[in-house]
Amino acid sequence: MKTGILFVCLGNICRSPQAEGVMRHLVEVKGLGDRFEIDSAGTGNWHVGNAPDQRAVETARNNGVDISGLKARQVRAEDFEKFDYVFAMDRDNLADMEQMASGAGLSPHLFLEFAGTNDLQDVPDPYFGGTGFADVYRLIEAGCSGILKHIQKESKT
Repeated sequence: MKTGILFVCLGNICRSPQAEGVMRHLVEVKGLGDRFEIDSAGTGNWHVGNAPDQRAVETARNNGVDISGLKARQVRAEDFEKFDYVFAMDRDNLADMEQMASGAGLSPHLFLEFAGTNDLQDVPDPYFGGTGFADVYRLIEAGCSGILKHIQKESKT
């Protein structure tokens, strides 16, 4: 049985598709690709069906990860039945996920909870600038690495 992981941000075109791509890459490199189902989604519906932001695609590509084929989608109620882990990129999205997940028996987590970045709780949204895509990507790499270690420790995978 595969372990399901869902990454969630606001529009599913910047942070969460990068996390999906990085996690897929990590599990493939470790020879664990067949043990995981990895996806991403957004709480908003503005970008449904769109490819990730070109800046996110380029940043991922520069780090050896291809996310160009991904398409944005919105979180659905059944995601909380389908996935074992749901990771929100920030506290606002976490609050939305907690509300949606109530009664599903699944507790969403903040993405950086397992990243070892004690000073940060939220992955900044690079869409409107302020924080660069490369900086966000480094946080995503740290988060995915910590999440994978946590899951492997928890499930002894």
